[in-house]
Amino acid sequence: MNDPAILVEQLGKRYGDVVAVDGVDLQVPTGTVLGLLGPNGAGKTTIVRILTTIIRPDSGRAVVLGHDVSTHPQAVRTRIGLAGQYAAVDENLTARENLRLVSQLTHQPKSGMAARAVELLERFDLDQAADRPVRTFSGGMRRRLDLALALVHRPPVLFLDEPTTGLDPRGRNELWAVIGELVADGMTLLLTTQYLEEAEHLANRIVVIDGGKVIAEGTASELKHRLGATIIEVRLPDPAAAQRAHLRLSPIGDSDVLDDGRTVALTVQDGGRAILDVVRSLDADGLTPEWLTVREPTLDDVFLQLTGHRAEDAPDDKIAEPAGAGRNSKRGAA
Repeated sequence: MNDPAILVEQLGKRYGDVVAVDGVDLQVPTGTVLGLLGPNGAGKTTIVRILTTIIRPDSGRAVVLGHDVSTHPQAVRTRIGLAGQYAAVDENLTARENLRLVSQLTHQPKSGMAARAVELLERFDLDQAADRPVRTFSGGMRRRLDLALALVHRPPVLFLDEPTTGLDPRGRNELWAVIGELVADGMTLLLTTQYLEEAEHLANRIVVIDGGKVIAEGTASELKHRLGATIIEVRLPDPAAAQRAHLRLSPIGDSDVLDDGRTVALTVQDGGRAILDVVRSLDADGLTPEWLTVREPTLDDVFLQLTGHRAEDAPDDKIAEPAGAGRNSKRGAA
């Protein structure tokens, strides 16, 4: 059996009294995508910084393509690419000039620099804007260029740290398409994201991180299956009616009043029978819902069950970026 492209064992990192990463174990088989899913402050970015040799772990072990990130960081840097949360591009240069600069920084053969730039510009649909200053680019164009820069030296492993943060739906879909092409070509990816839909769309397996710890892992289907087969949501006229409905429906399944105060969500195993029971119970208590919907569970539902809060509702307590984690630290060997 082949060794995993990325192996993490009991990884730990502290910043003073704050435990950013707490005994994390991960494996990413070659040619697959692992999604690290969690809110701000969960520890996702810290894990990526350790794996890309930007910072050192305090405990545990991390290996990328057979090289320990602590003892052989240079060997790791030459074999990986990293695209971070914010596009690390020089706004005063053109797209083509940015690509040539990174080619030089990663010690690529001069004879192939121009051709590689053309290849990447075409692949990321930037050829028509190749000689425009990057400051004139849209957010989506900058992100695509950032990803192209991470691939200049043809790394077999790519780290994407919340690559679609701040993009509009169109820009996000465009970047998803590009990432899908990379996966189809056999690249190994580790992707961090706060977007549950993104993890489900892109990743072969998902690891849910909260408070620096792994709290669940599996495929999207496996994680959803843990929650139950069906979710019934009932909207009531006011919060008082919602509380009555919550108490009335609790015997049928796992019941909770959502943040709007008027919607009761019920997780059940037998959807067909449960719908009849819900309607009968509400009618017996004189409760008339404004609407009732039936749907399959989402990863957001799973996160809520595991942590007690939705991913987007988590506090923004992200650890400040350590010194030395700047723009040029991400592009492989210098």
